[in-house]
Amino acid sequence: QVQLVESGGGLVQAGDSLRLSCAASGRIFSNYAMGWFRQAPGKEREFVISWSGGSTYYADSVKGRFTISRDNAKNTVYLQMRRLKPEDTAVYYCAADPDNPRSWASRYRYWGQGTQVTVSS
Repeated sequence: QVQLVESGGGLVQAGDSLRLSCAASGRIFSNYAMGWFRQAPGKEREFVISWSGGSTYYADSVKGRFTISRDNAKNTVYLQMRRLKPEDTAVYYCAADPDNPRSWASRYRYWGQGTQVTVSS
């Protein structure tokens, strides 16, 4: 079984940077697809960024500001967020899957519990 634990969320000001971490435990391989999603209050969960099938996918709203990276030796994936905006405020979720789910949340098998990111104006 795969477990994902996010960390690094917090309260920041607009324009700041923040890095989220997703530590994976259990049977997870370096070729697993890894993605980040977010859910703001009153809104549906939305795709943010992912590494899947050897490619990186971005939501238009974060392109040029967010990047995804992974340290396979530590079984950890990172979400580097720059030039944060108040509309980035949400609970951020890490997800993993052995297949190639790209940006489709429904195709990710494993999910973390989320970490809150709040961006003040």
